[in-house]
Amino acid sequence: MPEKEKLRIDKYLWAIRMFKTRTLASDACKAGRVKLNGTNIKPSHEVKTGETYQISKGPDRKVILVAGLLENRVDAKKAVDYYQDITPIEQTTTFKSMFHAPVLKRDRGTGRPTKRDRRETDDLKDNFFEKPEEEKEG
Repeated sequence: MPEKEKLRIDKYLWAIRMFKTRTLASDACKAGRVKLNGTNIKPSHEVKTGETYQISKGPDRKVILVAGLLENRVDAKKAVDYYQDITPIEQTTTFKSMFHAPVLKRDRGTGRPTKRDRRETDDLKDNFFEKPEEEKEG
């Protein structure tokens, strides 16, 4: 694909497959979910190679570095060549998913939990997020 010298940010984000449609990319820019160095940008902002953008898309936060300009949408394998994902590991969803509470399941056919079962479940959930006594004191 030939590189273009002037390219809008909404078209670039659509072309590298950050957003499903160009309209969604444009709306994200208007809503302030696409930032350049911490400042909101308009959908008509011109992309330059080497710039770093912060993109918020639902619970996901991404930081991308523009490696090349891409005018038309291409398949995902080729699109990866035109940007670098430099998102810190603390902001990725895989990192956050490691800290979720365990899922409590009941055996099928055991019926509704009794009042006693419910209290035990609530106590287990409440104590899961508290620090042990040794860590609180020190």
